[in-house]
Amino acid sequence: QVQLVESGGGLVQAGGSLTLTCAASGTIVSSHPMGWYRQPPGKQREFVAAITSGGVTNYADSVRGRFTISRDNVKNMVHLQMNSLKPDDTAVYYCRAAAGLMYYWGKGTLVTVSS
Repeated sequence: QVQLVESGGGLVQAGGSLTLTCAASGTIVSSHPMGWYRQPPGKQREFVAAITSGGVTNYADSVRGRFTISRDNVKNMVHLQMNSLKPDDTAVYYCRAAAGLMYYWGKGTLVTVSS
């Protein structure tokens, strides 16, 4: 059974940095496309960043140049390094794994950016 557990969220001032971690079990992160999504308060969930099994990355326009997605194949984790955070980055951040025809989600971690 695939399980994804996010961590690293918290409260940070605008301009600060956070690194989110997604720890995976029941699957191998290097074998599947992995992604980060977020859901701001009162809004729909949106794409943030993704990394393919081949290591190709993709970012939402709103975070490109500020966020970096990476994968630790040894620890079976995916990270999201977030720099120059803005209040608009406030959201619950979710990790997603695409395995075959299935999508698996973690329960999310809250990031709050104060102005």
